[in-house]
Amino acid sequence: MRLDKYLKVSRLIKRRSVANEACDGERVSVNGRQVKASYQVKVGDVIEIAFGKGTLKVEVTEINENANKASAPAMYKELGDTAL
Repeated sequence: MRLDKYLKVSRLIKRRSVANEACDGERVSVNGRQVKASYQVKVGDVIEIAFGKGTLKVEVTEINENANKASAPAMYKELGDTAL
């Protein structure tokens, strides 16, 4: 699954267009590397998202094409955040 779609489906970012902008603005990295929105997410990837003054770090635990609000948090495990 594309990174921008994963961020939207997992509800880490509310809209896919915002996820695209975050990737283009180099605010999203996977496994320590800046990546484009077209990056193919795999289970085990560590995603870091820079929000304003802090950073959210999560590990991908599963990939679902469609997830409802209740099942979206099961798609990742929070590894920590700094100053959110």
